[in-house]
Amino acid sequence: MNHGTVKFFNESKGYGFVKDDETGKEYFVHVSGLVDEIRENDEVTYELEEGRKGLNAVNVKLA
Repeated sequence: MNHGTVKFFNESKGYGFVKDDETGKEYFVHVSGLVDEIRENDEVTYELEEGRKGLNAVNVKLA
């Protein structure tokens, strides 16, 4: 399980980005990959899954 912070999330469009706490890398997150509702600056845990354009954050939960 990875830990990170929601850097950006657009509720109306249903996507955003999570920044990993350890590596500083940013991962795309889509509303279909959410377990809990998220907002900018929320602390979250997540898993990574290969998507069409690279790794995506999935199973995103509030930490």
